[in-house]
Amino acid sequence: MKLLLAGIVLIFITGSEAQWYRFPLEAAQGAYDMDKAYKDMIDANWINSDKYFHARGNYDAAQRGAGGRWAVEVISDAREWVQGNSGRGAEDTEADQKANRWGRG
Repeated sequence: MKLLLAGIVLIFITGSEAQWYRFPLEAAQGAYDMDKAYKDMIDANWINSDKYFHARGNYDAAQRGAGGRWAVEVISDAREWVQGNSGRGAEDTEADQKANRWGRG
């Protein structure tokens, strides 16, 4: 009976559209996309270009799937929380978050 139940559960898991087993890989790839966008921003060294790189990093990571979208939300929110509490202006933090949301959407 236990074997039959385990078999049914396995069929439901493998046949589901959720693909939960891909989540960790997508999250790691999304974090890599964010890191790449940050490094590209540093290399570009262009004044007032940070909103573009925020949006690009969020877009690339969100395209990875649910794991990438989760990772980029956590990374972006944590980064803006740290920078917001370090004395940067609230307007800049909100503008960064707006670029983050736009990139994810």
